[in-house]
Amino acid sequence: MLDFSVIVPVYNSEETLVELFNRLSVVFNELGSTYEIIFVEDGGVDHSWEIITKLKNDFPKQIVAIKLNKNFGQHNATMCGFTFAKGERIITIDDDLQNPPEEIKKLVKTYEENNSDITYGIYTNKQHDFARNVMSKSVKKSSKVFMKGTGKGSSFRIINHKIIRRLLEHNITFIFIDEVLQWYTNRISFVAVEHKKRQFSKSGYSSRKLFMLASDLTYYYTNIPLKLMVYGGMIISFFSFLLALKFIVQKLFYDVPLGYTSVIVAVLFSTSIIVFSLGVIGGYLSRIQLVQNKKPQFHIEKLLD
Repeated sequence: MLDFSVIVPVYNSEETLVELFNRLSVVFNELGSTYEIIFVEDGGVDHSWEIITKLKNDFPKQIVAIKLNKNFGQHNATMCGFTFAKGERIITIDDDLQNPPEEIKKLVKTYEENNSDITYGIYTNKQHDFARNVMSKSVKKSSKVFMKGTGKGSSFRIINHKIIRRLLEHNITFIFIDEVLQWYTNRISFVAVEHKKRQFSKSGYSSRKLFMLASDLTYYYTNIPLKLMVYGGMIISFFSFLLALKFIVQKLFYDVPLGYTSVIVAVLFSTSIIVFSLGVIGGYLSRIQLVQNKKPQFHIEKLLD
């Protein structure tokens, strides 16, 4: 077994791949460790695959090259890389050089000193755009409050291969790696690392994709919408009852006609809670259907191992 496997999900990053590989190689040579670098090309539209293929031809023993037939997303591409990893310890790193490969030494040192199953690199000064930073913080805070998570994490991490084996048992269409990892261990450590500004192209995470990610995370890994439906329904029903009681008292003691307003208020209250509840149920049903269809997490078009 190798000492390390490095998983690199690749999406439209032709400008950074050669430098990333070279810097990773220097790091592991300095550590005196055996390693492999698994590039998973996730359906981009630039020349990333051609560059990965050339790197594979030049360094056949150090590189595993995988091309997916369409864009499945960062987490699913990472899961694909996990299935081919032969390392005792598995590192995930982004393809854009915002995570300096040299910071891997900090990950390894903290991982070994704390005898951890997982060590996350935590950014001292995050260099994503404003929308992504806000959404990322919201997801992590929600994870801590509602899912009893750590509230911290990143895509720059080192993981024990035994945990990865457990992770690979989760064969569902949508997977959020950090959430599932924390189901299997609390031996998690953190280390501060640098985070550089993105030099080339734009992030694949648009505001829409970030919102959809948060939505899927909420539906797949929490019962928050169901709780909102239950408690929201109880609250609205309570106030509807008080409103109805008010109109009844007015009618009995003041002979005030109930009239159009009271009917409309009652209809709006009852209709709004019914529509909201149906929306929540529909959200869960659509995701149950996805699970029952057993759609694959990824589909490999080409493999050079």
